[in-house]
Amino acid sequence: MRAALAILNGTLLAAYPFAVYFGLTRLSARGLGLLLAAVLLPALLLRVRGTKREHLRAVLPVPLTVLGVVLLGAVFDDRRLVMSLPVIINGVLLVHFGGSLRGTPIIERFARMQSESLSSAQVRYCRVVTMVWCAFFVLNGGTATILALFAPLAVWTAYTGAGAYVLMGALGATEYVVRKARFREFGADPVDRLLARVLPARPVEGHSGSSGEP
Repeated sequence: MRAALAILNGTLLAAYPFAVYFGLTRLSARGLGLLLAAVLLPALLLRVRGTKREHLRAVLPVPLTVLGVVLLGAVFDDRRLVMSLPVIINGVLLVHFGGSLRGTPIIERFARMQSESLSSAQVRYCRVVTMVWCAFFVLNGGTATILALFAPLAVWTAYTGAGAYVLMGALGATEYVVRKARFREFGADPVDRLLARVLPARPVEGHSGSSGEP
């Protein structure tokens, strides 16, 4: 059930800008808002059904906000509200990533899922990467806002439906290469083997193992 929900949520998220484009070129904002609500509500109910009661507070705010904004777009017949989902998502991610900087940065949490042993340099690096992602969410959300308010619908769709994902992928790939170049830790997968040839491992003075500081 969790895997099916994850696939459903990812599919809805990726298809949303294109659904908005085709909807707004054929329907009013009110008609599209009602149609989207009819699609999103069953997905929300499925998510609630598969979630334990004690976890509902953490799970429900985002989908309820999305559904609420879509319904407001239908009530006020305002296309800008229907087009605000990418802005909301970036805002939620910014709060989530930025809030983690008060304690353990979220990137460090991800890193510790792979290895519990992190050097002090790696911990600092994780904090910096978390801050970089925060900056990305600000810029990405700001761009989506400007395009929703002032750009043609096709431009908004191209950016939020494809351009933003390309930029996100480029940032993730760049961070991956930078991390490998800095810490010289390589796995057995083909990409790591290629990087190991380009960036051969170097000894770290005063430290044994693969998680030392550069």
